[in-house]
Amino acid sequence: MTSTHETPVRVGVFGLLGSGNLGNDGSLEAVLGYLRAEHPDAEVDALCGGPEAVTARFGIPATRLHWNRAEYRTASRVGSIASKGLGKLVDVFRTAAWVRRHDVVIVPGMGVLEATLPLRPWGFPYSLFLLCASGRLVGTRVALVSVGAAEIKSRPTRALVRWSARLAAYRSYRDGQSRDAMRAMGVNTSRDEVYPDLAFSLPTPRSSAPTGTPGTVCLGVMDFHGGNDDRARSEEIYERYLDGTIKFVRTLVEEGRPIRLLTGDQCDLSVVAAILDAVDSPLVTAAEPGSLADLMNEMAAADTVVAVRYHNLICALKTGTPVLALCYAAKSDALMDRMGLGAYCHPAREVDADRLLEQFRDLEKHSAELRQTLAERNRVAAEQLTEQFTALTATLFPANANSPRKAR
Repeated sequence: MTSTHETPVRVGVFGLLGSGNLGNDGSLEAVLGYLRAEHPDAEVDALCGGPEAVTARFGIPATRLHWNRAEYRTASRVGSIASKGLGKLVDVFRTAAWVRRHDVVIVPGMGVLEATLPLRPWGFPYSLFLLCASGRLVGTRVALVSVGAAEIKSRPTRALVRWSARLAAYRSYRDGQSRDAMRAMGVNTSRDEVYPDLAFSLPTPRSSAPTGTPGTVCLGVMDFHGGNDDRARSEEIYERYLDGTIKFVRTLVEEGRPIRLLTGDQCDLSVVAAILDAVDSPLVTAAEPGSLADLMNEMAAADTVVAVRYHNLICALKTGTPVLALCYAAKSDALMDRMGLGAYCHPAREVDADRLLEQFRDLEKHSAELRQTLAERNRVAAEQLTEQFTALTATLFPANANSPRKAR
């Protein structure tokens, strides 16, 4: 029998958490739910982007990811550049010291192995590499759990991501294409599994029954400027996305449809402001969601959702609400296909308001059958995530995998 005096397992969670991105924090919430249910005696803390926010919301101790507090500000002066350089060196030792204090470190979901949005190699890819290298050096198991990945063209970023994955003790992916991407970048994925995104394990609010009359449309927006390979035309992409979205909203408002604007990150608020300024109507309102639960509550009450951000799509799918995806990366297409809505994807870089409206009307026409499809796909996703957490326990907590829970 397990001794009640045994030292608790020390678990760290790592990532851009508490920094205003609801999807990242939702992934953390899912992993904390698993730990509290299956490993209630584990001592958990975080190394993250927004430690104050993580501690306030989730009740766990947290440490700032970077020594340099101005890490994500553009450095133009000699002093700020020198401070960033010094910070990169200091973070080597800070990260190693933090990792050493843990038995296990979990990177909960997120697209940590991709560069589908603008990303510099010395930013998060460097931090992830320090984490995984430290884990290998000090003997702490690092797990990349249901993460997203994509092939990366930039050689420095590609190298850091590849070595991070190789050095991790456990890897699983949120879709098959992520695993394929890592294989293409030189990582042996023969023992890696694919499971749904961690957010599918979160509690689901009850969806409102359709009334038979056209109701609210939730529109998830994004401050979208393309990805790493689109920097030269980022403003063009943004303007086309915004213009097409505004035209779409105007048409629905002219038809008397209420529109509820939703964000997934603090940076999206500028897009909300632009739409409200362009479409002056009481039918267009904006929510201020503080979590994926808030997003799901909004979407569960809607007839239909149109969204860009990956975790906005997940929230709609999880509530069983038919959703039309504005896809900025292959991960969105893969998610929609897995959930049976592959026909309802539209390119975020090339928004065509007329085509978007055509797809939207077809989505609403088939709403009843799509809700049935989503109910079944959600059931399968929940079962698969239960399997994932069982596998995670066997790999990261072998001493606890077949033992009764420890008494407090």
